[in-house]
Amino acid sequence: MTITIYGIKNCDTMKKARNWLEARGVAHAFHDYKASGIDRASLMRWVDEHGWETVLNRSGTTFRALPDADKQGLDAGKAIALMLAQPSMIKRPVLDLGGKTLVGFKPEVYADALG
Repeated sequence: MTITIYGIKNCDTMKKARNWLEARGVAHAFHDYKASGIDRASLMRWVDEHGWETVLNRSGTTFRALPDADKQGLDAGKAIALMLAQPSMIKRPVLDLGGKTLVGFKPEVYADALG
């Protein structure tokens, strides 16, 4: 199984998740979506699996800095457009296990998913 962790290099939560994986010898690739962007298909898969409300990071500074007009009337289409334009608005990390993804980092959830 190929595991990919998506996020931003300097994010504290990302560091915790990557350290957790490394401490348990879980091989994984890292995709920095701030540096490399994210493709629409991946983002849509995450939204289909978890809902845009889970995938969109509304507590981050990037989202909070948006004009109020951009924050109003959010739906899946508008949220996806915002996240594609500014990947920093994607909640981190997203751990792609191949058949499913995990959004955010909770050690107990990672342990359950990875056995």
